[in-house]
Amino acid sequence: MTVARNRALDRIRAERRSASRAEEAARLEALLRDGEDGEDGENGVSPIPDERLRLMFTCCHPALAPEARVALTLRTLGGLTTAEVARAFLVSEPAMAQRVVRAKAKIRAAGIAFELPRDSDLPARLGSVLATLYLVFNEGYAATSGDELIRRELCGEAIRLGRVLCTLMPDEGEALALLALMRLHDSRRATRIDAEGRLVLLADQDRTRWDRQAIADGLALTERALVLGSRGRYALQAVIAAEHARAARAEDTDWERIAGAYDRLYAIDPSPVIALNRAVAVAEWRGPAAGLALADELAEALDAYHLFHAARAELLRRLGRDPEARAAYERALELAAVPAERRFLRERLAEL
Repeated sequence: MTVARNRALDRIRAERRSASRAEEAARLEALLRDGEDGEDGENGVSPIPDERLRLMFTCCHPALAPEARVALTLRTLGGLTTAEVARAFLVSEPAMAQRVVRAKAKIRAAGIAFELPRDSDLPARLGSVLATLYLVFNEGYAATSGDELIRRELCGEAIRLGRVLCTLMPDEGEALALLALMRLHDSRRATRIDAEGRLVLLADQDRTRWDRQAIADGLALTERALVLGSRGRYALQAVIAAEHARAARAEDTDWERIAGAYDRLYAIDPSPVIALNRAVAVAEWRGPAAGLALADELAEALDAYHLFHAARAELLRRLGRDPEARAAYERALELAAVPAERRFLRERLAEL
């Protein structure tokens, strides 16, 4: 932005012969001075030190519907394509494109100014900014397109911005919980793909290779968020991730406690993906039949979600219902886009 502004100034200064050009130059010079001085906040200092985070708060205008804010910010600033944003919201790409177009049209029609938020504006926009960072991290941690399952640059940027946000708002429990959640998940990054590029499930990962510093940071942040009274969606997910991080072996995992956390999470955010995760936890706690019964209730809502069919196939396989498991794996394979996931599903099919 600074480079573009300077180039515009150079060109306009060279054409200052007309009065209109002189006016444009004056406006751009004022903008340049504001950018250099940081005079964006109420007291002459920008409340948000990081430029990208500042722009995210700017895009998350409360006049827009929450989902429209997040979708527009992901598309504009999050580095995600329309198709990737659509998959994050479990809607079709045309539907997401229309959502973004409508958000832009509302900005134009309502005359919403693209201006940097003041200190007093931040709390109303925080939830949308957290949702944006969460979805950027998710796309990095388990990519829905491209050749790589893990997009490290997205994970790293989401964590970096999460740290900046927690420095800015050190007593916001959900911001701390989101950073904890990202750190705990990211601690397992090196073990999710083997040397040959194969996907490694959580139960099969070498836990001695998990990043102990990231786990320590995540556990401390989770504890701090809970002490502050946070019991929102990110705090509960951090509690679940912490249970996995504490288990030295897969069989040591406290699945009953994880299922209970998913119950509380579903009570405040009754999404079908959370219900699916809860079904998987119940399957580990009470057996595959109990988990499958819960998963089957989600068939209509998650028919286009490859992980639903993959999870269901795994439960059917454990129950010895191989023909049904094969059909579910084949449906998951139809929907999966990332090579590592497709390879994993093909190998599972070959084992039946």
